[in-house]
Amino acid sequence: MTDHMPDDLSAEGRDLRAYTDELRPQHPVVRNNKGEWILLRHADVVAAATDHERFSSRVSRYLQVPNGLDGEEHTLFRNLIEKYLTREALEPFVPVFRRVARELVAELPEGEVVDAVNDIGAVFAVRAQCAWLGWPAELEPRLLAWMKDNHMATRSGDQKQTAEVAEQFDEIIRSVVRPRREAGDSAPDDVTTQLCRDTVNGRELTEAELVSILRNWTGGDLGSIALCVGVLIAHLAQHPELSERMRAGSDAETEAIINEILRLDNPFVSNRRITTCPVRIGGRDIPGNARVKLNWTSANRDESVFNNDRFDPEGNAEANLLYGAGKHVCPGRLLATWQLRIAMQTLLSSVHTIELAPGQPPEREVAPVGGYHRVPVLLSWSHIIA
Repeated sequence: MTDHMPDDLSAEGRDLRAYTDELRPQHPVVRNNKGEWILLRHADVVAAATDHERFSSRVSRYLQVPNGLDGEEHTLFRNLIEKYLTREALEPFVPVFRRVARELVAELPEGEVVDAVNDIGAVFAVRAQCAWLGWPAELEPRLLAWMKDNHMATRSGDQKQTAEVAEQFDEIIRSVVRPRREAGDSAPDDVTTQLCRDTVNGRELTEAELVSILRNWTGGDLGSIALCVGVLIAHLAQHPELSERMRAGSDAETEAIINEILRLDNPFVSNRRITTCPVRIGGRDIPGNARVKLNWTSANRDESVFNNDRFDPEGNAEANLLYGAGKHVCPGRLLATWQLRIAMQTLLSSVHTIELAPGQPPEREVAPVGGYHRVPVLLSWSHIIA
């Protein structure tokens, strides 16, 4: 193993996929200029993600339920959350998501440049999540504005700006939670109200716990869904044969293609851990109490696992880390999978061709965000939308 170790993986302005592709063969573990250890290879990322004793998830000074919890406390809250995300719980919302997607596609202009990230992905994400949680449609402009502010703050790396934007989102959540708790039995019967009435260890959830759970369900998912839609549409514009496969394929086949596209270009770049003791991984000795990042984007492009990144939806499915691994694997995987499939199926059922806008190349996001900042496309309709 070489003694050389690149000291910066912030890589401002770089395409993170290309950068980690370059580093991974020679440097399975790198250390950035913040002193964080970053795992780049599939085997090491899986090893850390499934080693819950030596790699703790208690990395934030803010309450993060359940992904920032360990041990029995994590299990307790994870069990509470998962019942809202089962197939049985989500199936009633499938027609709702389809309606949201149809209405959005009907609003898209033909012959004009549309941004796949902000005009399609972000709007669908906000409307679908609000419909699921029972949030008022009037929040849409506020949530869309927050998403833009959040991306700007994340790209800036300014902790003060990031904290201010986070507090703005928490206030949006409190504006939904507090009236429901005050209304008691007269509160609307929706997922948010059900969560407000739920209990853990025989007690009601605190406001901080409610805000944290709903922040995880919305704040993270809104940006992720929007970025994923941008990646998917950009990929289909460059590989139109996949659009035909998705139009003709079953739901399962379409989901497999979506997951494979996102394996190659996962907008959710990494998760954080902190070591509870000295650890040797990827040929490196990492001390205790060290900050570690599990780089999902790099792990999902590991040429030793994915046959030099051959596009193979079925063959690569088992090793795909799109939704993480271990007990912290994304509890909302089914929700996200269905929303993305429905969004893409609805778009492809009405749109004949998707082309990148001439003279307006897609703009990549920069570290620590993955995917695209903007994907200008031209859509041509296959028929008039009812």
